[in-house]
Amino acid sequence: MKNLRLITILISLILLTSCGFKIIDKRELINFDIKQIYTNGDRRINFELKNKLSDYSNINSNKIIEIELDTKKTKSIKEKNIKNEITKYQIKVTVNVKLITTDNRSKLKFTIEQEGDYVVAEKFSQTFDNEKKLIRNIINKISENIISEIINKLNVI
Repeated sequence: MKNLRLITILISLILLTSCGFKIIDKRELINFDIKQIYTNGDRRINFELKNKLSDYSNINSNKIIEIELDTKKTKSIKEKNIKNEITKYQIKVTVNVKLITTDNRSKLKFTIEQEGDYVVAEKFSQTFDNEKKLIRNIINKISENIISEIINKLNVI
């Protein structure tokens, strides 16, 4: 009786763990070529986003798209201590994306927001490095979200 129970548990575990689920690489889903990226707003963020998005272009694809990015960076105070000194800042980056396909000239719009906060250090240079690291992380997340949205929107069309 115990052997039968053990065998059924083992068989069910083997069947459930090998269900065939496979993590999809986003590079396989990219079936578009980014012809042009137009930018408006914060220059540094736009430069980084433009470089990141250009890496995802598939030159061999017949779907050619143009992207318009309108970025806005908002920096605000998140926390102050008892002495009324600023201890944390919050940065929020909003990107309005307009996607234009050149084959049928359809326009798709979507907005992506990402925010984070960083600590004010004792030295200005450390605080500035903290801000740059946070912005770099936000840009990475935004570029991944933009590519995911583009893949989803173009596969629907």
